[in-house]
Amino acid sequence: MAGIEFETIALLFGVALLAGCFDAIAGGGGLITVPALLLAGLDPVAAIATNKVQGAAGTLSAAATFARKGLLIPRIAVPGAVMGALGGVAGALCVGLLSRPVLEALVPVLLVTIALYFGTARRMGDADARARMGMPLFLGLVVPVIGFYDGVFGPGAGSFYMAGFVGLLGFGVLKATAHTKIVNAASNLGSLALFALTGAVVWPVGIAMGVGSFLGAQIGSRLAMRHGAVLIRPLLVLISCAMAARLLWDPANPLRRALAGLLASG
Repeated sequence: MAGIEFETIALLFGVALLAGCFDAIAGGGGLITVPALLLAGLDPVAAIATNKVQGAAGTLSAAATFARKGLLIPRIAVPGAVMGALGGVAGALCVGLLSRPVLEALVPVLLVTIALYFGTARRMGDADARARMGMPLFLGLVVPVIGFYDGVFGPGAGSFYMAGFVGLLGFGVLKATAHTKIVNAASNLGSLALFALTGAVVWPVGIAMGVGSFLGAQIGSRLAMRHGAVLIRPLLVLISCAMAARLLWDPANPLRRALAGLLASG
């Protein structure tokens, strides 16, 4: 992609700016950026690898903004970031070993489940609730598992982190968003390091999109802090559903094919 046009890079910068804003609030920026990279002519591996640059830049930008406002707890954020990064590295190493069709069929179901959870839970706001899991188990098991998924596949990782912080640790929505960004940034950076070593990243595109995502995340994180759960909760539901629909839109998706077969036989 050495000959990629300036106009295309400028357009991808704008796409990443928008995605970074959404990502900082509720995740799902890859829903916008990965299709844009594919349309720009990158092959799937290069698109996923390059997308990690903008994903890492945006989540780091948002995490820094939340940290400046005192919303990150170091004893949670630091080990969470370490475990997320290790999970991301492990996932990137195993990219060719896991069944992609299984992930493509399972992830839409999980995303819809998360949307239903955030959409129907009665007592969910910016105040903390009772934890259902101890912090060591969450940081030592749940975070690296999601980080591993982020390195292997990626779509919805931010929503999965968010569901864990809210549903398992009982964090308020804004506090959960802040911690989601730091662990998501770490798993993005972990998998990016592996992709960079293999030469899969298209750096001119990645850097331009990284700058756009960084700026967009500044806007999004400020909106999240201003409006809290009132903005984050419905947007998270909307984006989770949109990501599920985007995955099912692919005619090759195994779940879509199975459902189509059931309808045809009925």
